[in-house]
Amino acid sequence: MNLTKKEKNAISTLKRLAKRWPESLWLFADGNGLHVMRSDIDGKHIICDNGAMDPDCILDTIDIENDGGDW
Repeated sequence: MNLTKKEKNAISTLKRLAKRWPESLWLFADGNGLHVMRSDIDGKHIICDNGAMDPDCILDTIDIENDGGDW
């Protein structure tokens, strides 16, 4: 697949970010955006009793095209 220079740069930027991403944070994607979430003290995802992610742990939301679905 041919990529534009802008697309290649965006992918490279994400890869660099991933190398320094803190273990205390994780990303959750849904129809409202890409959410930056806090992990618990053991580095695990904080979820509600029903198995859903805990919205109280959203630190910020990034407005970027995404799909929270599964393959």
